[in-house]
Amino acid sequence: MEISGRKALVLGAGRSGVASSRFLSECGAIVALHDKKPIEEWTDESRSLKTSHNVGLISGDVPSWLLDQIDLVVISPGVPTNTIPARYVDRKDGEVIGEVELAYRFMKGRIVGVTGSNGKTTTTTLIGQLLREAGINTQVGGNIGTPLLTLADTSSSDGWTVVELSSFQLETIRDFRANVAICLNVTPNHLDRYESFTDYAAAKHRIFMNQTNEDVAILNADDEITRGWTTGLKANVVLFSVKQELEEGLFLRDRDLICRANGKEKILTTRDRIGIRGLHNVENVLASLAAGLACGASPESMAETIAGFRGVEHRMEFVDEIGGVKFYNDSKATSVDATLKALEALSEDDGKIVLILGGRGKNAPYAPLADLIEKKVRTLVVLGEDAGNITSQLKTHAEITRVNSIREAVTAGLIVASPGDSVLLAPACASFDMFKSFEERGEVFKAEVRKLAEMRSTEVAANGN
Repeated sequence: MEISGRKALVLGAGRSGVASSRFLSECGAIVALHDKKPIEEWTDESRSLKTSHNVGLISGDVPSWLLDQIDLVVISPGVPTNTIPARYVDRKDGEVIGEVELAYRFMKGRIVGVTGSNGKTTTTTLIGQLLREAGINTQVGGNIGTPLLTLADTSSSDGWTVVELSSFQLETIRDFRANVAICLNVTPNHLDRYESFTDYAAAKHRIFMNQTNEDVAILNADDEITRGWTTGLKANVVLFSVKQELEEGLFLRDRDLICRANGKEKILTTRDRIGIRGLHNVENVLASLAAGLACGASPESMAETIAGFRGVEHRMEFVDEIGGVKFYNDSKATSVDATLKALEALSEDDGKIVLILGGRGKNAPYAPLADLIEKKVRTLVVLGEDAGNITSQLKTHAEITRVNSIREAVTAGLIVASPGDSVLLAPACASFDMFKSFEERGEVFKAEVRKLAEMRSTEVAANGN
């Protein structure tokens, strides 16, 4: 792809947009970076591009005189593809792509692509670790937090790049091809952006669109949507399941994770050797094992790696225990289905659950939570923009406490919980009403839990004296 001399507009001044702007400028393009927010609200890194890379900075609306000159638009994942600048340039035969597609055109080596409504980051991280510890040259990036463009220079012809891919990123691929492509599941999510669930699922399906018969497609046999994709793909399909034995593929039988291929079976590891909680994480491990096998990692090496893997921050992360009450941070549970999986992951040993819900909703119903809430939840603590909607849909299924901040949520959780119970942050909502990201929300939650733990410890010590 020839970039030098092209006039490029990058939409979105977040991490992806900054990486795209820097890369395009260094390749000789004339670059403008746009974001709806006022420039003073941009990050220092994005604003510094004006002096470090001679990138023009534009906020608000993009003037039409500028659009008339643009022949390349690079869209960041958070920017809808139907935004006016992208449509304008596309209509006049300019090129409109995303950062992932731009990066792909400069990548060397082979790619593992991971998508799905839930479990992407855990699976991407685990696959990267499985391959590295098997002695395979591997790097990890994408939606996991490292823009793929920043890995183009370090990619190598004999290596693998493991890429987490959101539906937003997949909307703007053209030639991108994953040698091993995984879709973990497809459940209602981002319905505030897509017109229908079908449109959302179609975006996920794009991960397979450029695969050939030399590639591998890994699909969840237990998911209604992905199960229907097993026919019609050009790649070699590998299925995984936690609910059924498969004629071919990877599955859970009792406590054993088994690979069955060509009429032969091999136990790859056991559930007792998996260090992350929940049946959904057994699914993630099965998908990761399938990818590892496709990339040439040995089963013995992968079993050892899985035994030592302790998960990813903000995913069912144990924080602390206060007065016999355990606190768990699953801030990454930004959809109803992710919250369901978090509730399922806690066992009877975790007692009744005080569930913290709320944030910016995604137009998905909360009713699917009702049955598990009635069985496992003592109280709902709700906050954020969608607190009223959550309350109206779930008020007949549990006691509800309304709060205004994470600090109040933590305090309320400890008050209503009994010793032996658990307080779980699994919001079923995006974080952007109160925080910059789910990571920031999780960090604030952990900080408030630790403050409360320290305060209670001090009080106990003082009373003891």
